[in-house]
Amino acid sequence: MLLVGVDLGLPHFDGDLEELGLLAQTAGMRPVARITCKRQAPDAALFVGSGKADEIRTLAQMHGAAEVLFDQSLSPAQQRNLERHIELPVNDRTLLILEIFAQRARSHEGKLQVDLARLQYSSTRLVRRWSHLERQSGGIGGHGGPGEKQIELDRRMIGDAIKRTRERLEKVKRQRSTQRRRRERRDTFNISLVGYTNAGKSTLFNALVKARVYAADQLFATLDTTTRQLYLADAQRSVSLSDTVGFIRDLPHGLVDAFQATLQEAVDADLLLHVVDASSPDFPEQMAQVHRVLHEIGAADVAQIVVFNKLDALVAERRPPILQDRYEVAGQLLPRLFVSARTGEGLDNLRRTLSDKVLAAQAGRLSGDGVELPDVRP
Repeated sequence: MLLVGVDLGLPHFDGDLEELGLLAQTAGMRPVARITCKRQAPDAALFVGSGKADEIRTLAQMHGAAEVLFDQSLSPAQQRNLERHIELPVNDRTLLILEIFAQRARSHEGKLQVDLARLQYSSTRLVRRWSHLERQSGGIGGHGGPGEKQIELDRRMIGDAIKRTRERLEKVKRQRSTQRRRRERRDTFNISLVGYTNAGKSTLFNALVKARVYAADQLFATLDTTTRQLYLADAQRSVSLSDTVGFIRDLPHGLVDAFQATLQEAVDADLLLHVVDASSPDFPEQMAQVHRVLHEIGAADVAQIVVFNKLDALVAERRPPILQDRYEVAGQLLPRLFVSARTGEGLDNLRRTLSDKVLAAQAGRLSGDGVELPDVRP
């Protein structure tokens, strides 16, 4: 597979295509070469222009690539034109993420959500998939040929499938809503883990509740929401802790919409633990992406604690002098704790902080105030 990145002047451009390469490997693909270019705006027909498309074709032939993968989303027409020009299958970041989600979804709800997102994506690609079934001229009165009828049939079939899948997801959403109301009647305090993919959410979840949720050093290791009870000794009560799907840059909007039922756990939470990979040099941009998705789903105003994970992966000179302070996120100073879910360092401090939040909520004053902590503004 040949990886292609186009620098359009955006601050998050990954010049090394490192994340795209990790995504490709997660999907079971093997990148053999990478190429980047810079443009002020995408070319309407080929996204990269004819000269760069020629270069991509030559490089793909040189390395024996069987497919070309773009780090950006392509329009159906751009995808079709590139395939004709390069003479190889061409796919984009959106489809790659959808394929990973399809491979990793395990629960009935997760599979339904992936099916809906893939159907929505496919419905926009009929122009590419069925380009051999174009309108046929001629005939009495200039009627279209069978190709046009085939496209209409496929559109109708996909439309019906989208409708059925949405109805089934609505049923699951109602069931989840019923479960949440039961928790509310039991006066349950709900905490959700959110964060960029591979920040260590599932490892932290396992460390806190002694669970065995699948965790691995890869993107999107887990997709399905898992909820367990976490006992907090200092508060002398249990809380509900949920591990949610990880976020990523340019998460397809179809997936945000489709995963609304799963992400509802974050919207309805009393507290979010925003887990950050402290060892990643890109953590500020990753945090911004998470905040962007939280805003999209209506969870931006939920109280947050920022948890800088993977303390054990920091070199000595990058280790913080103190393990608890305040950090500015989207103009708001939030409590920040440094932990290592792998070694357990800082977890006792996290449990005490969670207990303080629960006790404050019981007293009717859940807020970001409490112990005076130093402010850190990035």
